[in-house]
Amino acid sequence: MDFYKTIYPDPSAPAVFNQSLRETGFAVIADHPIPRELIASVYQEWQGFFASDRKFAYRFDPEVQSGYFPFGVEQAKGYHTPDLKEFFHLYPHTALPQGISDRTWELYYALHHLAEELLSWLEVRAQFLQEAIANSQQTLLRILHYPPLTEPVPEGAIRAAAHEDINLITLLPAATETGLEVLDNQGVWHRLPCAVGEIVVNVGDMLQLATGGYYRSTTHRVVNPSPAENRSRYAMPLFLHPRPEVELAEGLTAKAYLEQRLREIKLK
Repeated sequence: MDFYKTIYPDPSAPAVFNQSLRETGFAVIADHPIPRELIASVYQEWQGFFASDRKFAYRFDPEVQSGYFPFGVEQAKGYHTPDLKEFFHLYPHTALPQGISDRTWELYYALHHLAEELLSWLEVRAQFLQEAIANSQQTLLRILHYPPLTEPVPEGAIRAAAHEDINLITLLPAATETGLEVLDNQGVWHRLPCAVGEIVVNVGDMLQLATGGYYRSTTHRVVNPSPAENRSRYAMPLFLHPRPEVELAEGLTAKAYLEQRLREIKLK
């Protein structure tokens, strides 16, 4: 499975990006404009948050899906064992927890701006998608912590069970540890390479719906570490969402589809 690396400043970047999304559902962006130091400092602040008990004061509100989600809350569609992770949901209306600086907002909007540009590179329905995200308050930055595994791990439980993303596109700055795998059309899993300073981009179900399957939402997962690599893993995906009233397919709005999927993964 070939994940084509898109060199952001290169004139061929849009074509390479589209080829990778079309063939694999994923792409890797190198030499992008978001500073490595910004990403590293945001990771460091949130590591402190997850290591402290103050996180429990920010437990999520199921109605707005904002705040701290404790370990073992999310369960992938079709699975009976929760994922081995905890996380925090940050929307434009979310207050930052104590001890987290505005650098998180700086990263949020830098990723959002890059996501808007990448949408404009798409070969199909680019203008519609640009209009669909205009003034949207639904785009989500999810800060994830996968703790080191302790014995016994429930049978069949992994850090993130096989799933597809709900949104239009996902932007994921390189995580602090490996583990992300992608499923090909022959049912074979492939480790996705992403070096520090690069960003993984993948297609979500909403983009698949909005383009009639031209871009496909590819199944992926985060596997458990080996004993030698049994460390915390942190990741910060930005999920780009359209406004709730946007019609993704005939008779199906973004709001209706999102609520359906949230029920399936036990978050609503």
